Amino acid sequence: RVQLVESGGGSVQSGGSLRLSCAAADYAVGTYCMGWFRQAPGKEREGVAVIDSDGSTSNADSVKGRFTISQDNAKNTLYLQMNSLKPEDTAMYICAARIGGTCSLASSFGVWGQGTQVTVSR
Repeated sequence: RVQLVESGGGSVQSGGSLRLSCAAADYAVGTYCMGWFRQAPGKEREGVAVIDSDGSTSNADSVKGRFTISQDNAKNTLYLQMNSLKPEDTAMYICAARIGGTCSLASSFGVWGQGTQVTVSR
């Protein structure tokens, strides 16, 4: 069974930066659709960014210009670079994978990691 393990979360002040990593075991990140999602208390899970097997990306409007999704095929790792962080970005961040079909923020993902907490103070 494939495993997705996130790391890199933590606490940071407004305007700061963090880089999240998602290590995939027995799964080629460059072959499939990969995505980052987040969920904050009292809110539904939100798609943050996705990257397709061809390298094309799509970002949620709320993070455009601040977050960048990328993948390192050699390391089999997915990344989310987060800059200019705001308190509204505070959430559990989860990586996910989708096999086949359309790769978009609205797509259904079948494999999920455990999540890493990001807390942004004012």
